Amino acid sequence: MILTIAISGYRSLRNLVLPLEKLTVVTGANGAGKSSFYRALRLLADVAQGRAIASLAAEGGLQSTIWAGPEAFSRGMKDGSVPVQGTGRKHPVALKLGFASEDYGYAIDLGLPQPPKPPPPSPVYFALDPEIKAEAVWAGEELSRRNVFAERRGAVVTALSGDARRQVLLHDLAAFESMMTQSADPQNLPELLYLRAQMNGWRFYDHFRTDPHAPVRQAQVGTRTPVLASDGADLAAAIATILEIGDAAEFHEAIEDAFPGSAVEVTEDRGRFELLMRQRGLLRPLAASELSDGTLRYLLLVAALMTPRPPALMVLNEPETSLHPDLLAPLARLILQASRRSQLIVVSHADQLVAGLDAEGDAFLITLKKVLGETVAEGIDAPAWTWPSR
Repeated sequence: MILTIAISGYRSLRNLVLPLEKLTVVTGANGAGKSSFYRALRLLADVAQGRAIASLAAEGGLQSTIWAGPEAFSRGMKDGSVPVQGTGRKHPVALKLGFASEDYGYAIDLGLPQPPKPPPPSPVYFALDPEIKAEAVWAGEELSRRNVFAERRGAVVTALSGDARRQVLLHDLAAFESMMTQSADPQNLPELLYLRAQMNGWRFYDHFRTDPHAPVRQAQVGTRTPVLASDGADLAAAIATILEIGDAAEFHEAIEDAFPGSAVEVTEDRGRFELLMRQRGLLRPLAASELSDGTLRYLLLVAALMTPRPPALMVLNEPETSLHPDLLAPLARLILQASRRSQLIVVSHADQLVAGLDAEGDAFLITLKKVLGETVAEGIDAPAWTWPSR
């Protein structure tokens, strides 16, 4: 289980270090930083797949995503006696992401590239790409010189050898490549290989397409689908897989809980799968193309949460979107049930859903708010955390 998430320099998250539990619910007012927290988690997961810099570019680049306030707040800025203003910078511009689990911890530090001196004669095509300045992998909850077994500074990657001596594994790692993708191998760094596989298994659900032209509303060629796609296009195949190798009885109970007197089935015609829903009072089942956005979105959440292959971590961003208030209590029960199989982080601003998740004290509640433009967590003691040095 992940015990700590740390984010520094990303949008309004100037320095946010949070503890996590088996089920963590992150809430707060609009503009408090919930979406930034979710996107930072996705960016951290992208590191394991070598997509971090491309993902940053899609958000406008490091210059657009970096913390826009002063490096530090003076006492006068905090009490309002002086206006918030820039101060002399003591540290380089940095966007840092990291986590610590029960087994290992990992952190990455991204910064701005240094302009070449003298200027090169040919054009520099990727001058706006951020560079990976430092990375570290360690055992336990907090990084220290005693428990780090692999680290990267600049272009050099070092690791502990079998005789506990530090050896250089790479001395020319490109600034745009992570040691997570370039240094993980079963001989020298099996821990890094394990950690990358763990991060690759994290699942994120934040945008299910349910518009009239969404693929989920059409019959789709289906194969066994133990993991629902992030856009939900393979819903029919995912539900058929749950009915075949998952807990079919639990699935039908979840549908009955949300839609009394209804049943969901999947038909197959020459390899194409189609979702049908039988509802009380209707003489024929409704196809996915006929279902409301809210009903279809709820079925997508059922398929995601009842996966026959539960992940180590699943993150849901505003799962209440488009749902009728009557569906929030069944959704809370569905999430609580899934949290017994996976660690869950739920980002939500729906008070009814948050109350349902926390009704029995099963959820760890984090409320975010803005103070001088910075996202902070109310009443949460930050766990001990150390960033790798450049």
